[in-house]
Amino acid sequence: MDLKQRSTKPHLHSIPPPSAAFPPSKAAAAAAKLVMVEDPSKASDVLPLPLYITNGVFFTLFFSVVYYLLTRWREKIRNSTPLHILTLSEIAAIVAFVASFIYLIGFFGISFVQSLIIPRSSHDDVWAADDDDLDQVILKEDTRSVPCAAAGVDCPPLPSPKATVAAVDNPSIPPLVPTSSEEDEEIIKSVVSGTTPSYALESKLGDCYRAAAIRREALQRMTGKSVEGLPLDGFDYQSILGQCCEMPIGYVQIPVGIAGPLLLDGREYSIPMATTEGCLVASTNRGCKAIYASGGASSVLLKDGMTRAPVVRFGTAKRAADLKFFLEDPLHFDTLSLVFNRSSRFGRLQSIKCAIAGKNLYMRFCCSTGDAMGMNMVSKGVQNVLDFLRNDFPDMDVIGISGNFCSDKKPAAVNWIEGRGKSVVCEAIIKEEVVRKVLKTDVGSLVELNMLKNLTGSAMAGALGGFNAHAGNIVSAVYLATGQDPAQNVESSHCITMMEAVNEGKDLHVSVTMPSIEVGTVGGGTQLASQSACLNLLGVKGACKDSPGSNARLLATIVAGSVLAGELSLMSAIAAGQLVNSHMKYNRSNKDVSKPAS
Repeated sequence: MDLKQRSTKPHLHSIPPPSAAFPPSKAAAAAAKLVMVEDPSKASDVLPLPLYITNGVFFTLFFSVVYYLLTRWREKIRNSTPLHILTLSEIAAIVAFVASFIYLIGFFGISFVQSLIIPRSSHDDVWAADDDDLDQVILKEDTRSVPCAAAGVDCPPLPSPKATVAAVDNPSIPPLVPTSSEEDEEIIKSVVSGTTPSYALESKLGDCYRAAAIRREALQRMTGKSVEGLPLDGFDYQSILGQCCEMPIGYVQIPVGIAGPLLLDGREYSIPMATTEGCLVASTNRGCKAIYASGGASSVLLKDGMTRAPVVRFGTAKRAADLKFFLEDPLHFDTLSLVFNRSSRFGRLQSIKCAIAGKNLYMRFCCSTGDAMGMNMVSKGVQNVLDFLRNDFPDMDVIGISGNFCSDKKPAAVNWIEGRGKSVVCEAIIKEEVVRKVLKTDVGSLVELNMLKNLTGSAMAGALGGFNAHAGNIVSAVYLATGQDPAQNVESSHCITMMEAVNEGKDLHVSVTMPSIEVGTVGGGTQLASQSACLNLLGVKGACKDSPGSNARLLATIVAGSVLAGELSLMSAIAAGQLVNSHMKYNRSNKDVSKPAS
């Protein structure tokens, strides 16, 4: 592994030159902002006069003229003299008042404002006060027009803001970033020997790319296995630090295909799907074509609320029941809502439902979460309520913030019945001609197959929320492309597909009902460059400022519409007997794998 090329990265013990760390147009401002952290001077320091004499003069002048003007004002009121008639002495007093006031405000006001903007109380305060400023200077000044991988260059990650703070505040700190391949080799050996923890490389080096490269090489030496096919270059490891993935050694490439356009609620969408399964994108695309040719699909959002269910234990079942009645009493809901809602600007408590198992109580909190998927948001709100409840229920023993009554990333009847995340139903009427020409089958065959496969067959298998052909396929592909939590595919794929002949048996009414689509457009993997681009393609990137939560809700309806297209196409392929032939054509490589690669 050639780590020598990384030796040109900036040192963290010294501020990088403006041309290297910042765009030329912003270098001066950034440098001034960084220097401000260490410059202890104040505006008052430019005055060469003895300040105590100057201040004494202006203080005396200020209070003297104030006293004089108040006395004259009182005399004029007693004598019924108009206040706007001024003598020469009164005019001079007013001028002296204004001048002394301006001096005192300028002298003490600037120093006071400076002390607020640049607090100098202690070294430890620098971390709390200046992290945001340094984030803006160091992290937000990266104005590369395209990601490194797209530009075909290897861009160095930006320096760690906290390491830069330490370097600015204390120049005597020794350099934390070795700059030669020999020093890289020493670090690799220390990781292999266990002297340096692998997870601490980012914080010690301040260079996320370099940490990944060193960790990767150390792993190969410790295991004796090569990871040559796993890409390392072309990824911004700084963007996942503390957010998406720990101890990275590379990244996995998943191809992204486009299905569509999907005509949903009068708008067209091109659906990004990240998958390694052949036929999936092509099949979904055919379903989109059938929906488009029939006038489009429509969707309805039935519910929007993320859940978290802690489990608590009491000494007796009666005490557990007391808390259940307390939580479910409508008279207490407003108070609990106020406590819960303190955790977030967007988290709003919707309901609390409880279940008892002996002396154990499971409390299922449901709340809106804006454009975030919202697991962390609802967890913080639940913690606030648990702390509040200890006042009236001091004997409550909190076993866990999650008691699986939520239920997250597991197939559960509570999600199938009550819903979790976004509950959506999507439907379309497919014309008879489209069924015949595009889907290559007929309405009667589709209705019969759906009843015997998706409904009866799933019931025979004891399915839980799995009354569909392959909803999980489409959900997973869209989730991976848009930065959702792929493990939540479990409950997000709960779906019942319904098909019915309408219009005297000529046309097909098809629908999918999905009670627990868990998606967000902010936070987690949605902020990564590739996933953010896919969200932007759908028009749901980031948070909606005008109507918080509308982007996430729209994404949920797009997921349901994509599932509708996928269900329609796969069921048609099975009904027409094309499933095996299509997979043999699109899902198998024609390469001769019997010969070794040259």
